Amino acid sequence: MKTQAALVQPNRYYMKMNEPSDKSFKNRRKTPRENDRFFQIMVGVNVLGWFVFIAALLVFHDARPEFVSGVQAFWGVEGREEWSETLSIYLVGLLCCCVAISAAVLLMKRKRNRREKDQYGINGYVLMFIAISSLIILYFEFNP
Repeated sequence: MKTQAALVQPNRYYMKMNEPSDKSFKNRRKTPRENDRFFQIMVGVNVLGWFVFIAALLVFHDARPEFVSGVQAFWGVEGREEWSETLSIYLVGLLCCCVAISAAVLLMKRKRNRREKDQYGINGYVLMFIAISSLIILYFEFNP
């Protein structure tokens, strides 16, 4: 008959099976997020998306029609009253890149963030919403 202590002891075979055999194994749950390579790549892609959006804002400033004030009209200074075609193509391309980059970041976050306490982040959604709404507005601007 087995004693009470023998029944309480954990199964040693089971414990050895669950231990990692390689000593260089790192448990991802124990390492901080800032040290995780995938997380660093995800943050870098997210920052790249926002820099592409800033570039799109700069191109938008040069591509849009110029505002002709009353003083400029009085003095006969002319301004461009239509969109620049070449810069408009660049603007649409940059906005499409923003949508693609933000979708990639959201997919990367979906793959990594599975626990309840993981923060999902809203900036990917904001970037995608702004880029898609800008593309829709530009579509209706060019196709009345």
